[in-house]
Amino acid sequence: MEMCIQCGTCGGSCPSGQDMEHTPRQLFAMLRAELEDAVLESNTPWFCVSCYLCTSRCPQYVKITDIMYTLKTLAVAKGRSHANTARDFSETFIGYVERYGRSFEFGLATRHSLYHMPTSIPGTLELGMGMLTKGRMDMTPHKIKDIQQLQKILTRAKELEAEL
Repeated sequence: MEMCIQCGTCGGSCPSGQDMEHTPRQLFAMLRAELEDAVLESNTPWFCVSCYLCTSRCPQYVKITDIMYTLKTLAVAKGRSHANTARDFSETFIGYVERYGRSFEFGLATRHSLYHMPTSIPGTLELGMGMLTKGRMDMTPHKIKDIQQLQKILTRAKELEAEL
């Protein structure tokens, strides 16, 4: 993080940037200013989709995605992640990937809306129905082939993370 030159390439590259409270550049500036509480309560790390676009475009080769993972881990460990719904969204998404090997958009959107934005559901029905009828979204999840292999890999990754 010390290598960050505050150019903003990361935030401009991020597909989730519009949903984040702070861009990665802003988050790093907050860390430098020792605003730890604000950083750990920010939704930014939770909306990181781990596409690594920010990391691949960073002129200083800062491992931004890895820093986002670390911030999530710290936020949970220090009990600071409860302040936003992004953690729930992230954990639901990861749960579907662990169970099915891929995202399940219908389940993710439905669960998130029911728990966190129930009054927004009527406004999204037309869009959702359009996506369903045009085959852009399925109502049921589909597992990848050899899901057990993925689950073994994920289990081992969690074991390695616990050793850190």
